[in-house]
Formats: sequence, structure tokens, C-alpha cells
Amino acid sequence: MGAWIRYGWPISPEQIDFAAEHYRVAILQPWELDAAAELKQRRPDMTVLCYKCLSSTRSYEPGPIYSSGVSYPEAQDAWFAQRLNGERIQWARYEGHWQMAVWSPGYRHRWVQNVVAELTDSPFDGVMADNDVFDDYYGLDLPIQDAQTMGDFRDGVGQLVHTAGKALNDVGKILVPNIAESRRQPGRWNSHAAYGGGFEEVWLGFSPVDLFDPETTEAQLPQADGPGISILRVPTDGNDDHPNFEYGLAAFWIFGAGRGAYSATAHDDYSRTQYVAQLDWDLGEPVHEPMRRGHTWWREFTHGWAGGNFNSDRRRRRRVRAPHGMVDAQGQPVGPRLVLQPRRGVVLRRG
Repeated sequence: MGAWIRYGWPISPEQIDFAAEHYRVAILQPWELDAAAELKQRRPDMTVLCYKCLSSTRSYEPGPIYSSGVSYPEAQDAWFAQRLNGERIQWARYEGHWQMAVWSPGYRHRWVQNVVAELTDSPFDGVMADNDVFDDYYGLDLPIQDAQTMGDFRDGVGQLVHTAGKALNDVGKILVPNIAESRRQPGRWNSHAAYGGGFEEVWLGFSPVDLFDPETTEAQLPQADGPGISILRVPTDGNDDHPNFEYGLAAFWIFGAGRGAYSATAHDDYSRTQYVAQLDWDLGEPVHEPMRRGHTWWREFTHGWAGGNFNSDRRRRRRVRAPHGMVDAQGQPVGPRLVLQPRRGVVLRRG
């Protein structure tokens, strides 16, 4: 069930070995062609995606393969977003990332042309398209030239997603955008995920200590069962024993029934192999639809059970009843009655 979000430092042979054994999905840098080919050879069922940014180009990359659809040397002046005084826009907190004029038909055409040509005979199954933006995350400070509001950015990136998705599907590849804040626009997730799936990088919260309230959490939950493959990442402090790891995994099972891929990492911590034993568990088929009492949810499967308490108030502990015969990751019997603390989840299997 695991997703290996891995576009940081160079990959080691030991990490390839681990990934082949434990992950369902891998997202790699586009120049990691040897790693992609090896993973596909060892695990033909694994979905291996390459990273491409929809919204920026990076001036520090030497090439000849780039993490953007249009390289910095290739981008014409007309394709760089510019402030009202004519300056190009470098992203706040991300030195060397330059905002592209996503509303430009010429930019979108070149992005699609480049990426389709690169992927056509590639070992990658498709593209994870980053920065399918919704709001201003990078200090754009609107208005700028040719863009008055974030609606101009959303419209441009949305058109690029649809054009690129269709073109990649035509050559047998998929497009999985990192769809920002889809809960704020009805239909956005299903529309942008229509070409192979969607990636939610901030599922259940923005950070390990900034988790969503119950209503916001529940607005995200349909993403777990969207079209194509749903890749869901929950924020932690980087330690695999962080409670958010199991909290997110429980929600992944309750609402996605194990059909997508799941990861839990620290912010921009994409150089390691995050893992807990429960990632390898197959809980089987759902016995019933997700059940709830208030903001507490649970679901039984043929080989296990998952429960989650989305309440944010520390006083809102909830008692739930798990089926008989369940054990935890240490093999210890659990239940049948257990208490779920707020913003906590549990994944159990039959002993």
C-alpha cells in the first residue's frame, strides 16, 4: 500500500531493494531512469512515476533531463511570469524556482510537447505533475503582468492538466497531478485526476501539529476513492513512529479500502524510505461501507479493521468496538472495546 515519494538525494541500491519489496507506487526524479527500469523489471505491478513541475522551471538544473516541462534555458521571455516592473518571479523559500506564465498557450504547448516526447519510450508509467496550484503559496504577490488573480493561475494550470493528461494517455502513460486544496472547489479532484489519478500532499493536515478540523478532514475523504490511483501523504515529523502515520493509514483504509497508495513524511523529506509494518498488511475486502458516530469512523474488512477519530478537541475521546480476534503491529490482542484519542487512528488485522 506504500507510496515511495522519492525525489530528493540520489537513490542507493539498498533503497531500490527496499522499495521493490514494500511499495506499490514510486515517484522519482525524471533522470532516475535506471532506478525506474529496475523497479519495473522487479515489480511489473508497481506504478513508477516521474516528477514534473507544472508551474515553474528551475535555473540550477544542468540537464539534459529536467524536473520541469520547460527548462530554464529553453523558456522564452514570454513564458516567464513577470511582476508589474518586468522582473521575473522567483518563488519564496525555493531559490532557483521561477514562476512560469501558465496562462500562455505557447508555454502549455511546449510543456506537453516536451513531456510526451520524453515519456513515450520511457520506463516510467507516467508523470506526477507537481504544483497544480490553488492559492498563492510562493509569494507571487498579485497582481502581476497578465494575471490579476489566482483564478488566472488555476485556469492556466487546469488547461495544462487536461491537455497533458489526454496527450500522455494517447501514448499509454498516465498523469497524476498534485492537486492542491481540491476540497475548496467541488469536482476539482475528479476532474484533474481523470487521467490516471491524483496526489494529495497535505492529506488530513498541513503539518504534524497543524492537522485539519473534523469538517475539513471529512471534506478531503472522497479523494481516497477517486478516479485512477489516489496517492495520499500525511505530514509527520519525519519519524516513522509518529502517531500521524497510523492515523492517516487508518483513514486511507476506511475510505479507500486499500486501493490507492499511502505515505507519511516530514515536509519536503523525500530522500528516505518511510515505512511501518502495517503498510504491508492486506486487510482484504470491505465487509461494509464506512461507519460513523459523529466524527469517529470505522470499517471492517475480511482480514482486519480500521478506525479513526477526527475530532480535534482533546476531550473528545471516543469508545469504539472492534471485531473479536484483532491484533496490532506487535501481534498483541486488541479489543473488542478500545478508546480512540482525538486525531488518532488504529489499523488492526486478524490474529
